[in-house]
Amino acid sequence: MAKATFRITRGGKDGLKPVDYTTEVGEGMVVLDAVHQIQAESAPDLAVRWNCKAGKCGSCSAEVNGMPKLMCMTRLTDLNLDEPVTIEPMRAFPVIRDLVTDVSWNFEVKKRIKKFKPRAPDAPDGTWRMSQVDVDRVQEFRKCIECFLCQDVCHVLRDHHKHDEFIGPRFFVYTAALEMHPLDVEDRLGDLRKTDGLGYCNITKCCTKVCPENITITDNAIIPLKERVVDRFFDPLRALISKVTG
Repeated sequence: MAKATFRITRGGKDGLKPVDYTTEVGEGMVVLDAVHQIQAESAPDLAVRWNCKAGKCGSCSAEVNGMPKLMCMTRLTDLNLDEPVTIEPMRAFPVIRDLVTDVSWNFEVKKRIKKFKPRAPDAPDGTWRMSQVDVDRVQEFRKCIECFLCQDVCHVLRDHHKHDEFIGPRFFVYTAALEMHPLDVEDRLGDLRKTDGLGYCNITKCCTKVCPENITITDNAIIPLKERVVDRFFDPLRALISKVTG
């Protein structure tokens, strides 16, 4: 066993400050293990959100050494333990206390997005027919565990705080899952252009890099949505045809 120091952000709305805790660490431990050990040994009032400890619930999102990560999936062997490991709450959302942030804004955003609207059934029995190839594209997007790490790393939310104008990578993925569904007939392109702030994304791919489910957010969701918006609203040939046909 060896000892390591963890510099954990403590506090809430009245102010935040880093506090150092030293604890013994061993083989196989992840950051969340160390946080739980610190709670047991010296900081029983340390607030941290977690649930499954298996990388599937998305609850334990935080910033480890300045990078958005799931604490339960960040192994101590991947970190430099010769210096303090910093653990901070996500910066894109308000802090409730210590490592717990208020992510309720994300759920309000989700409510605004137009829901799934299937086309009329195409089979005599009132059902639909699809091939697997038709749904392969959107199945990737359904792996999202809503950890909101992609939201946290996005500079539009993290640095520029455009929460009123920009829905963020997670909800571009959600919108793409609907828009690209072979049965969906709803039109969300106008919302993507105006109220969802798709144009703010400059495709740096930082959201893709932090996704624990390895969803190809930028290339498979955001860029295709941008292409659809451009085709609809900025294609000069489409505009000319629209004028000619009235």
